[in-house]
Amino acid sequence: MKRFFDIVASGIGLVVLLPVLVLVALAVVVNSGLPVFFRQMRAGKGGRDFRLMKFRTMSVLKAAERGTFEAGSARRVTAVGRILRKTKLDELPQLWNVLLGDMSLVGPRPEVRKWVEEYPERWAWGIPYDQGITDPASILYRNEEELLAASPDPERMYREEILPRKLQCYEAYVRDRSFCGDLGILFRTVWVVVGFEQHKN
Repeated sequence: MKRFFDIVASGIGLVVLLPVLVLVALAVVVNSGLPVFFRQMRAGKGGRDFRLMKFRTMSVLKAAERGTFEAGSARRVTAVGRILRKTKLDELPQLWNVLLGDMSLVGPRPEVRKWVEEYPERWAWGIPYDQGITDPASILYRNEEELLAASPDPERMYREEILPRKLQCYEAYVRDRSFCGDLGILFRTVWVVVGFEQHKN
């Protein structure tokens, strides 16, 4: 049922949101040129790496596609990119990842290999399950960039504070996952993105 729902929902989402996707793509091109999309290798289901897609929000850095992570750094974020990140519109191309079967709508967020290798034993339990666009940790840390930017050592904060707490959320999600629970997470994600629920971090 989960996969069937993912296919139907992502397919409908891509069709319904097509005008928005086109407008965002045009805004990216006008603001900072090509490419429109940012593709980055992430660790997915079964330990298989795949290319996660987003609208590009930063100036081009080839190493970023291989997994470079500048925790808390906003120095390369474009003007349009700031808006896309604030509204989470940069995440919409991941509906294509869902349609292809790389991801699910709901599930632990796929990480770059660098961070999977920090806690390999804790990631191992999640490898059999679909990684997702959203999950409880994504909602909890929706202001993650602000937290990292305010830290004197963003990478250390992510490695020692944020990532372990995310892993706790992932473990709880996998343990208690259900179709109705996924629907609730999707609803709450939309709720917080449109601003009805304030940051609590």
